[in-house]
Amino acid sequence: MKSSVIIFPGSNCDRDMDVALKKFGFKNQMIWHNDKSIPKSDLIVLPGGFSYGDYLRCGSIASKSNIIKSVIDFANSGGLVLGICNGFQILTETALLPGILQQNKYLNFICKNVYVKVRDKKNKYFKNIKKEILELHIAHNEGNYFCSKDELKSLEDNSQIAVTYCDQKGLENDENNPNGALKNIAGIFNKNKNVLGMMPHPERMIDKYLSGEDGSLFFENLLGNLQ
Repeated sequence: MKSSVIIFPGSNCDRDMDVALKKFGFKNQMIWHNDKSIPKSDLIVLPGGFSYGDYLRCGSIASKSNIIKSVIDFANSGGLVLGICNGFQILTETALLPGILQQNKYLNFICKNVYVKVRDKKNKYFKNIKKEILELHIAHNEGNYFCSKDELKSLEDNSQIAVTYCDQKGLENDENNPNGALKNIAGIFNKNKNVLGMMPHPERMIDKYLSGEDGSLFFENLLGNLQ
């Protein structure tokens, strides 16, 4: 399976994603944001980091990069597009996903492990995954997901909520919501479920020496569903 990771100025998780994808069997390519086309790929990843320093609105400048038209065309043709953290923000700025990512509720940068509950498995990202509750890592200042009432109803009606913040047993409440996100939302799909945006970083949890391996389950499962 072939993957492509888009590099934006300021990205700091593109190499981490490259390592993770290659570890689990993807043939990965690194694509510069000013390129206008993407080589043949089964998966495109918009990585975490702080593209353009997160100035203006997080992800907004990156959404105007030359490569984005190819990303949008790929997504609209049914190709898998994964946006992590800043990549999730870019996906909302390009309207590939609904809603916005606001500044965290308590106006502070959060960097810690969290638990998330897998809410929908009828997709290539989570079908057959071995665990319902995953321990992953977050590192963001603008991860507070918000959308309109109509958008939320559509997300719920179409099972587009991918993962939600919870505790180790799966309980969802304000105490287990690190950034104030609406309905504890940590990640969402588009209606066709080929585009996934989520704030937690699976690529940071692929080795026991990195404080956890639940990210390994995500990548192994994804590759298995693509083969």
